[in-house]
Amino acid sequence: MSSLNYKHLRYFWMVAKTGSIAKAAAQLHLTPQSISGQLTEFAGTLGVELFRRAGRNLELTDAGRRIVSYAEEIFNTGDALLELVRDKTFTTMMSFRVGCADSVSKLIACKLVEPALKLREPVKLICREGRLDSLIADLAVHRLDLVIADRPIPAHFSVRAYNHLLGESPMTAFATATLAAQLGKDFPACLHNAPLLLPGEDFAIHQRLLRWLEHSEVHPHVVGEFDDSAMMKAFGQSGAGVFFAPTVIAPQVCEQYQVATLGQVHSVVEEVYAITTERRMSHPATVAISTTARDKLFI
Repeated sequence: MSSLNYKHLRYFWMVAKTGSIAKAAAQLHLTPQSISGQLTEFAGTLGVELFRRAGRNLELTDAGRRIVSYAEEIFNTGDALLELVRDKTFTTMMSFRVGCADSVSKLIACKLVEPALKLREPVKLICREGRLDSLIADLAVHRLDLVIADRPIPAHFSVRAYNHLLGESPMTAFATATLAAQLGKDFPACLHNAPLLLPGEDFAIHQRLLRWLEHSEVHPHVVGEFDDSAMMKAFGQSGAGVFFAPTVIAPQVCEQYQVATLGQVHSVVEEVYAITTERRMSHPATVAISTTARDKLFI
């Protein structure tokens, strides 16, 4: 089947709007014979009659009316595109599309990405959250510029992408003041039989924490596992149990969730990666994120 000729579609649309070939020809600065020939060719391509004679004017057939509705939508969309391109904010504002794995602390992600909004050249920030495999798939087809994750890209992914280690942090245990007082100050022994909230199995830190607890011969009562770090902290705020978060955001966690620190786990480290399709970060926003991670967050 032949492809649609948009020049023919515009000629047809103009005849339909004006009601005659002569008027359309005048507006398009073409001869009536040229317009008539183009319409005949267009109708032949589509295999339908577009107009019927009504006295001296042309009247749309049922098929013609349906085609006009599509043509109207197509050319309105084209006009909207032109207006958008002429808008200075469109031509000067650069989009930066970030995917954040749901296993990464939102506090850390926010601290990393925030500098992208303070660049000399304005940036429109588009953030997506989800599972790492889904975000990597979007990165591969350039729907995302960068993915923030708690692990390198898995080896079984056949995607040409590069891992950039932004930093790493030991972990800290948190609890409400009431629960902390009940558990005592002998950390980590105080966690024995204590209610514990763990990040889900999709978190890189999950197995590391379990191995540390086993090595420490501490056996807490795991009352919940969470695929969302913010929800885990919210349950911790309610007093449901002890939870862990990276030490680099300990002050923010204590302030936001009204909890206290029980102790640090230096041997369990959470890593944060930027995954991009470029070997070296060159996008101004990715450079700002890397600089912030190195100089401010993961000192």
